[in-house]
Amino acid sequence: MSKSEQQYLDLLQDVLNNGDKKSDRTGTGTISAFGKQMRFDLSEGFPMLTTKRVPFKLIKSELLWFLKGMTNIQYLLKHNNNIWNEWAFERYVASDAYTGPDMKDFALRAEQDEQFKEVYLREMASFKEQVLTDDAFAAKYGELGDIYGKQWRAWKTTTDETIDQIADVIDMIKTNPNSRRLIVSAWNPEDVPTMALPPCHTLFQFYVADGKLSCQLYQRSADLFLGVPFNIASYALLTHLIAKECGLDVGEFVHTIGDAHIYTNHIDQVNEQLSREMKALPELVIQEQALERSIFDFDIDDIVLKGYEPHPTIKAPIAV
Repeated sequence: MSKSEQQYLDLLQDVLNNGDKKSDRTGTGTISAFGKQMRFDLSEGFPMLTTKRVPFKLIKSELLWFLKGMTNIQYLLKHNNNIWNEWAFERYVASDAYTGPDMKDFALRAEQDEQFKEVYLREMASFKEQVLTDDAFAAKYGELGDIYGKQWRAWKTTTDETIDQIADVIDMIKTNPNSRRLIVSAWNPEDVPTMALPPCHTLFQFYVADGKLSCQLYQRSADLFLGVPFNIASYALLTHLIAKECGLDVGEFVHTIGDAHIYTNHIDQVNEQLSREMKALPELVIQEQALERSIFDFDIDDIVLKGYEPHPTIKAPIAV
């Protein structure tokens, strides 16, 4: 039995049983709890959930997208990653350039109305095709604003300089591993209004002890069913990659959450997941051809998950 996964399942059950019913920005409604934490010993295996399939290819491509400092969905679409499409599409349909059918509250309407869902999917497919094939269109409407990649790799200062937080923290880990300032922040109050989605995973800190690198994430808002499985795997992967870059082994990933919530239209799916038995954790492997390269130059195929045999996917609507 996986202690890593059990604590996630316990958190789901705790929020279901003891959370507060709250309204939210999306209009969906949540069951919410405040101030939760999970700890994952990365030496026990890679913390991918086994009670439902989590698509590791999407996690890899998104994290490499962040590490490359990118903020445009074109890179993601080229790797068949659609997880940021809704936010870019929402901005596009709000622009003067969009002349198609009314897409107001499109996510909720697509969930409730099959006829509208067909229209929505058609409009989304057209949008994706334009982003993939028209660089000028992508540059304008595939952009998500100054989100994670920009803040991690090119934080803009008041003197119009930029700070590469990831490169700086790698250098500090190598030169001053006992520093208590091994921190990367994605929450830039000045830039929040320009972002398609303000950072949910807002700040992370590294810690070095006994030749091992640990990472703690503070996440202000956590969609426990859909988002958190991605977040756990993404930051576990980030810890592995930064450890590789710094010549260290991996220690713990500590996940600290502010608002931990389950959307009310995910409750049936959560109960289905809680009914399933856990399986063995997989192993993360960095391919030999990538070992001499910087993580900033990694390709999708450089990172492999071995022995991942989860239960089937459980689908649920995303709240935008």
